[in-house]
Amino acid sequence: MSLLEVRAVAKRFGGLQAVSDLTFGMADGEVLGLIGPNGAGKTTVFNLLSGFLAADAGEILFRGRSLRGLRPHQICHLGLTRTFQIVRPFPHLSVLENVKVGALARTASARDAAARARRVLEEIGLLAKAEVPAGELTLAERKRLELARALATEPVLLLLDEVMAGLTAAETERIVELVRAINRRGVAVLLIEHVMRAVMSLSERIIVLNYGERIAEGPPAVIANDPRVIEAYLGEEYVGAAQG
Repeated sequence: MSLLEVRAVAKRFGGLQAVSDLTFGMADGEVLGLIGPNGAGKTTVFNLLSGFLAADAGEILFRGRSLRGLRPHQICHLGLTRTFQIVRPFPHLSVLENVKVGALARTASARDAAARARRVLEEIGLLAKAEVPAGELTLAERKRLELARALATEPVLLLLDEVMAGLTAAETERIVELVRAINRRGVAVLLIEHVMRAVMSLSERIIVLNYGERIAEGPPAVIANDPRVIEAYLGEEYVGAAQG
């Protein structure tokens, strides 16, 4: 049984076909990249998987169970959690309190949630900022806080939506190492990212979307040299830089 099965899923917004007949699967512990130009349908896929949108057609199965009709908090409780491209912590709450909100998805005990939140903050390197208001964090720290809030829900599958956007090369590398560490302990990762060197190094397999349709799928080395992907998204300058 696959961890995740997406079967012929489609979503339309008025006259725009955002996702068209999309089919793919994920195995336990896999890191899968989802790439494509802006407007390709990537975040719509995340919204469909996490229950923020309902599919017009098709089926999504998580650990063998249909997600049809489930709300985001119910899907999160099953073990599928996401981050958001635009990071919006509760600015007046402390870093610890923000992460406790995620931990309370797994326990009704405030003490247990706080303990879980502290463990996650230590894992991602934010424990020293536990009592700082989230609104005072840098962008890189807010990105890690967003990751911590998702991890506190104890996911089996983690959806990361451009968690490296806007970061420096050093900050990006730190996130890459965090994602690798998270994956090493068995958490599967589905990754939307425009930082190509990061997504190529993390992903075992990559799916490329364009205008809501899958145009390619395969290992990073194959995707990087696929003429359809180069034309639609990567461009010749990326290929030249990657080979240089």
